[in-house]
Amino acid sequence: MLTMKPRKILFVLLTACTTWGTAQITQRTLPAEWNSLIDGGRFMDRFEVMPEGTQSDNAWGCDSVKNRFTDNGIEFSDISVWGGNILKDESGIYHLYACGWPENSPKGHMFWSNSTTFHATSATPWGPYTLQETIGKGHNPEAFRLPDGRVVVYVIDGYYISQTGEGPWFYGKFSFDSRDREIIEGLSNLTFAERQDGSRLMVCRGGGIWISRDGLSPYMQISDSRVYPQVDGRFEDPVVWRDSIQYHLIVNDWLGRVAWYERSKDGLHWIVEPGEAYVPGITRHADGTVEKWFKYERAKVLQDEFGRVQQMNFAVIDTIKWEDLPNDNHSSKNVCVPMNRGMLLSILNKEPITPRTRHIDVLIRREETFNPESDLDISTLRFGSYKLVNFGNGAKAVKSWPHPEGLVVRFNAKQTGIDAEEFAPKIIGRSKAGKMVFGYAKMPGVNYTPALLSARKPTIQADENKLSVIVENFGLSPSAPFTVSVSTNNSEVGTVTAKGLAPYGQTELTIPLPDSFTKGTESTVYKVIIKEEGADEIVHRF
Repeated sequence: MLTMKPRKILFVLLTACTTWGTAQITQRTLPAEWNSLIDGGRFMDRFEVMPEGTQSDNAWGCDSVKNRFTDNGIEFSDISVWGGNILKDESGIYHLYACGWPENSPKGHMFWSNSTTFHATSATPWGPYTLQETIGKGHNPEAFRLPDGRVVVYVIDGYYISQTGEGPWFYGKFSFDSRDREIIEGLSNLTFAERQDGSRLMVCRGGGIWISRDGLSPYMQISDSRVYPQVDGRFEDPVVWRDSIQYHLIVNDWLGRVAWYERSKDGLHWIVEPGEAYVPGITRHADGTVEKWFKYERAKVLQDEFGRVQQMNFAVIDTIKWEDLPNDNHSSKNVCVPMNRGMLLSILNKEPITPRTRHIDVLIRREETFNPESDLDISTLRFGSYKLVNFGNGAKAVKSWPHPEGLVVRFNAKQTGIDAEEFAPKIIGRSKAGKMVFGYAKMPGVNYTPALLSARKPTIQADENKLSVIVENFGLSPSAPFTVSVSTNNSEVGTVTAKGLAPYGQTELTIPLPDSFTKGTESTVYKVIIKEEGADEIVHRF
């Protein structure tokens, strides 16, 4: 039976260091509907207990973290560690790229801007990690592998690149083209996801979306505003990834110490799922012990072969950053937390789901450690829109039957809440052993690589008495024919029709200036409306 899960707002209790006060804490008023979420409705419900490890009574830190597994992730007695993510190589070795600085530095934790990025390895994803080499100066690293096997380690203001991920390392700098848009909160704390063709989607700290054709060539801004939740939050530390179905994004409200979770079909348009993505208190032992770190920041993901998150890494600190002083008992480290990866689902319906669809058949795939036929409690499954399923509603199973690849479960389509906007319906339920299970599925008939048309700011060619506007397609599918309409806060300019654009294609369109056109000033606002056949209207303002 599915039950409502108590709120996991643990951070108000995690105050073992009496000097913390409230300097880096504010009690956010979270949506009341979150109180009704069931187990599995929050991203945070996917965190599992940490593997057993070595504990030490002589470790640094507040009493609230001295019960920790000192061999989880990476930590040192004389180095403060921050950030970092993990890549697995073909031989099964895990490579952690993180940064750190001497604990006895004159400014303590606030020496972070002088970080050195390093490379460490482990035979298991959770550690312990052993230092292999220093890479170079740099803070807040995030590593990714290019299609040709080279490893890029991004750091603030640059990157390092290696043929193998084990050096030698060469330093370089990305170039950025804001495409006549305001860069949202600057270009720091960047995070990257690989698109289906090997190109890269990047999210900057402020929540802007950027695309690079190969991960190294110029990153082009395609969003007009931040894609974060429209709530009061001091957002930073985005982490983005793509699995076999969709894009995922988590962003942290560092002041409220609560992170938010979003999903997207194309990496540009996002929906916010209700519930906390993570809060302090997610580092739990099998016996119920909680490692009560003050801050969990710089979240990163380790993905399996299907793109599912098998582990998350965090930079953690036991006190307020500026109270971590040289040669004291405070410091920071990197921790590894295993994740419930979720089930592999496929919708077997061949035709698109419409209001006339009667049943939806979902294949739950068998895996090495999971057999849906024997492991699932079918009666607990709920399937449909996250707006229903996360709250214990949605369609119940009508029937099920074996399949060569697992188990097929049939659901009444009318009870799913699936509408024309749905791109990844969800299942939540339980195994017979009582473990929460969940998964997302692709929708038949949905294009997961749509065209992404985007315009630059129009320019006036006064000598030719016309206006020109460049439109580009950053999507992975050709666009349909489209129209572009341009106006200013002073005048209507006109509309022009264009043929479809291939992926990464661009066209420069011209519109004759009408006699009534009033030439603007520096404060003139241009409004560009793109209407592609069969797609939502796109509105740009420059």
